[in-house]
Amino acid sequence: MKVVSMEMGGVRHQKVLSSLVLTASLLCAAPFPAPAAVPWQVLNSQGVPSLAPLLEKISPAVVNIATRGTTEVRNPLMDHPMFEDPNFRRFFGMPDGPQTQETQSLGSGVIVDARKGYILTNAHVIKGADEIKVNLNDEREFTAKVIGADEETDVALIQIEAPNLTELSLADSDKARPGDFVVAIGNPFGLRHTVTSGIVSATGRSGIGDPDSFQDYIQTDASINPGNSGGALVNFQGELIGLNSAILSRSGGNIGIGFAVPANIARQVMQQLIQYGEVKRGRLGVVVQNITPDLAKAFGLSSNAGVLVAQVQPGSAADKAGIKAEDVIMTINGRGVQSYRDLRNTIGLLRVGDKLTLEIQRNGKRQVINTSVGEAAELKEAANAAATVANAKLEGAQFGPAEEGSGVEVSDVKPQSPAARNGLRPGDVITAINRRPVRSVAEFQRAVKGQDTLLVTLNRGPGTLFLVIK
Repeated sequence: MKVVSMEMGGVRHQKVLSSLVLTASLLCAAPFPAPAAVPWQVLNSQGVPSLAPLLEKISPAVVNIATRGTTEVRNPLMDHPMFEDPNFRRFFGMPDGPQTQETQSLGSGVIVDARKGYILTNAHVIKGADEIKVNLNDEREFTAKVIGADEETDVALIQIEAPNLTELSLADSDKARPGDFVVAIGNPFGLRHTVTSGIVSATGRSGIGDPDSFQDYIQTDASINPGNSGGALVNFQGELIGLNSAILSRSGGNIGIGFAVPANIARQVMQQLIQYGEVKRGRLGVVVQNITPDLAKAFGLSSNAGVLVAQVQPGSAADKAGIKAEDVIMTINGRGVQSYRDLRNTIGLLRVGDKLTLEIQRNGKRQVINTSVGEAAELKEAANAAATVANAKLEGAQFGPAEEGSGVEVSDVKPQSPAARNGLRPGDVITAINRRPVRSVAEFQRAVKGQDTLLVTLNRGPGTLFLVIK
């Protein structure tokens, strides 16, 4: 099985096992509300059960997106050393530089602010685009500009200047439950404004495709295919509950497992893209690991639930809140944490300053810690400020926690500074000072403070080397 992201966007076609007559009948029957309780008609003008009245209201808010761009095309033969000679390249008719070719893609988008012309779509729909054309349901076409894109959530915001637009309001997607009826609208395989229906199959899905992305997908069986990426997943109240983003498939076509970015995530990303042009993610400031049966036994834990804190970064939100190494984080804001991915997704999808309530286990006892999401830049600045003054021989370099959570990374080195003259380079990861391991910026600071000679063990690229700094 493989995950197919919608490079061309996509609503997938599917024959719904239940007819619309049955669906409408269910909606009319107890305990579902009567037709008068919902903002659309269950019966059309001929008295036939239909979703058409709902779709007539919301379809104008779903747009077709066509992009043009260029991509670099390189002949693998050009990587051979003999083609470094320009005369040799000309002899064989090889170009002197990389060649480019034009690319085109199709996708979908949803108008979420008619007055300002804001349109939500997937980041992969507009990635690499030099030109973005938006086609409306009434056949009008406009050129869009990019407000911002966030590849880690696959959400992008574009804007057009156009009168008389129709918008969709964003639902509270946290209220979506498996079994809720939904409609998907988009442009599968270029077939404009195709509508399919189904239900919410599951919520809170992660582990789909890129492991470094932030995921909390809504899973649906409403048919999704290439061309529907960025299209609307709508509840029967006519509200946007998600942006169709990916499918799970062996062949690249619909098999009934599709995924949508929840509206609440799209809303958070959109607000930051409007304000900053990018997403400014926060950090809790802990390095954690999943709890194996062996770790659970070693730490006297009754189960494998939660994640084990291996390191707390100095100056971080976790440090200020009193979280300590060997704590076990059980829940965040009431949601269970079962793995590193759960922790990363929960924190990464929050904004800087959002409140956090953590339930932890320490020495066999549970306790609650209240804190807020810290800003990564502030954490890095705090760590850098402490480390740069620790030893005059290292002046001009900035240090921060290594991404792997073990060691200290050299994030920047000023030219001609003492640190540069002593051989430090950006990207170096210092793992030991004078043969003493350093696992954090605080340990690094203590290790170098007041030392006349420093034996630095560091990783540079794939190798390890030693520097003697006097």
